[in-house]
Amino acid sequence: MKESKKPDAATGALTYFDVRAVSPALEHYTKVTLLGGLWMRPGLSRRDRSVVTVAALIARIQSMEFRFHFGLALENGVQPAELSEIITHLAFYAGWGNAMAAVAVAKDIFRERGIGTEELPAAKGNLLPINEETEKQRATQVAGNFGTVSPGLVQATTDVLFRDLWLRPALAPRDRSLVTVSALIANGQTAQMPFHLNRAMDNGLTEAEASEVMHHIVFYAGWPCAMSALPVAKDVFEKRKNNVPEVAKAGDGHTTKQSGDSTMKITRAGTIPSMAGPKDWFTGNVRVDSLFPADGGRHSNGGVVTFEPGARTRWHTHPAGQTIVITQGLGWVQKDGESIQEVRPGDVVFFEPGEKHWHGASVQVGMTHIAITETVDGKPVDWLEAVSEEQYAR
Repeated sequence: MKESKKPDAATGALTYFDVRAVSPALEHYTKVTLLGGLWMRPGLSRRDRSVVTVAALIARIQSMEFRFHFGLALENGVQPAELSEIITHLAFYAGWGNAMAAVAVAKDIFRERGIGTEELPAAKGNLLPINEETEKQRATQVAGNFGTVSPGLVQATTDVLFRDLWLRPALAPRDRSLVTVSALIANGQTAQMPFHLNRAMDNGLTEAEASEVMHHIVFYAGWPCAMSALPVAKDVFEKRKNNVPEVAKAGDGHTTKQSGDSTMKITRAGTIPSMAGPKDWFTGNVRVDSLFPADGGRHSNGGVVTFEPGARTRWHTHPAGQTIVITQGLGWVQKDGESIQEVRPGDVVFFEPGEKHWHGASVQVGMTHIAITETVDGKPVDWLEAVSEEQYAR
């Protein structure tokens, strides 16, 4: 939203002057509470907030906000291919008309930014691997429950959703779940939330992030929709913490059964709180989500590290080396004495023991990676000096 007194005739977008002319209070809430408050909270990255917002707006066909938030999403690190795939995904979870309304706005943004079809996901291509045993169990249960009610819908759920749409690689499984949960909350579809919120957390969404999603959506879908989701989320969180076996049925026909007693050590997603990256480790805004510590005979630790645009680690070394797997965004890595290397989702980087290096996001696009670090006598890392702006800008 702009300060200009003149309306944007080309796009129909509102300006702060427009809002002030009708409601000075709403302008204040928009500037201070929404964009200056909610969007600055640390519970979700700005990229994730854009994904949640875009999903909620499309789900509710709030087209007046499409142009601003589609553009903001691209600026916050959502790739054109990801925005395209979000729209495609929501055709199935919010309806074809909603997706087409989004297409009507996104096409102009893509044209203005020079985004061609070669940058967008293909209609057909290689799919992500599927757990055949789990899918067979799902299909059998759904057929038994609903096969005589609507055999066509049951078959489409298998063929179109779970053996096609959910396996398309243009969106990471976590992001696809984030889009789905956001759309369900925004439309008040709480009956489908238990399955999809569990699936989202299985795909890497933490409890803290899921909690913040509901806080964020309340401003884009209203208090009733967000408050209606709270009892469902509370039940999911408690059952996951207590590892309560249950059969959870989603409205799309998917039924899952949690495991019962087991001697395996399972660290449930969302059970370890997120933390802000310490300033003596990082420059810029960074969130660290621990996956597992080095304990119980395990000599490595693992975590998910999310860097806002421009954020990076300090120079550092690892006594036993480190492996990072890029999962989202666009990142930079550098070994001392060598040039900066660009890394993208799917790339794997190994830093040799004692190798001085740093890694982080690019200037304009955030980056998330999984880090697995070996320890020596319980020590995983030696932190050194900060990466200067001059070194980072090279």
